[in-house]
Amino acid sequence: MTLNKVDREAVPEMPNRLGIAGIEFIEYATSRPQALGQVLENMGFRPVARHRSREVTLYRQGTMNLVVNANPDDARVSGTVDGQPVISAVAFRVQDALKAYNRCMELGAWTVGSHAQAMELHIPAIHGPGSSRFYFVDRWQEFSIYDIDFKPIPTVDPNPPALAGMSYFGVVQYIGAARSADWQTYYEHMFDFSSIPDDERFGILPKGKLMKSPCGTFLWQLIEPDVWMDSDDSPECLQRIGFGVANVAEAVATLKARGVEFVESSQLHPEDRGALTRHALGSVAFELVHQSK
Repeated sequence: MTLNKVDREAVPEMPNRLGIAGIEFIEYATSRPQALGQVLENMGFRPVARHRSREVTLYRQGTMNLVVNANPDDARVSGTVDGQPVISAVAFRVQDALKAYNRCMELGAWTVGSHAQAMELHIPAIHGPGSSRFYFVDRWQEFSIYDIDFKPIPTVDPNPPALAGMSYFGVVQYIGAARSADWQTYYEHMFDFSSIPDDERFGILPKGKLMKSPCGTFLWQLIEPDVWMDSDDSPECLQRIGFGVANVAEAVATLKARGVEFVESSQLHPEDRGALTRHALGSVAFELVHQSK
């Protein structure tokens, strides 16, 4: 009998039962859309379309879509503190949005009610950390959700190139003390994410637990409060976005020339592995992470 060596040593692929294929968009909620828009434009994003019925603007650069939600009827907008923007949603690209949503509901997710109006798409969603949401989008190839719900801004390039080749690298989530195991189980159970060994680190803020999406295109970082922060009772939330770049120094120089400020101290400063922008509007920061192409 002949035993095929390739078959004998084959390693099964990680499950991806929702058919996740990347991040379609990340949404900020804010009562200060113009101020946030300026921050995003400094980072290279451009406003390319506006929602047909709500105060929502689509920003884009390269492959990244970013939505600014300033709709006063949205509780996530009215609930922001002192006008500080918050990451209010992440939309996952999936093969079948309804199927992905139904599977999550079977696993115990909490649904989010639809507020779609006539002639608008209903995008299924479940509750995320804090008041955030996870959306499931299956219109991201030949047609997109923006074709129906948004009106292009005249004279604007609908596909502006990404500065320094930036792309979505991942999302940082702040969690409660001793909650890492709970959240790791949640992402493994709900979305088929897998944990990355503690000795495999990225960027210049290596603390916390790292998880990889089942499609392998982005990471999720879970960060507990430091041990000495006994009184930290801040809510769990999606804290910041990470952008992958091939050359961190080049990206930092490009962004500095546009007015973006970076954290520079003896403990934390831009280097080959990554860089962190200073907070804008009290809550908005971005992380650059070296990503090999």
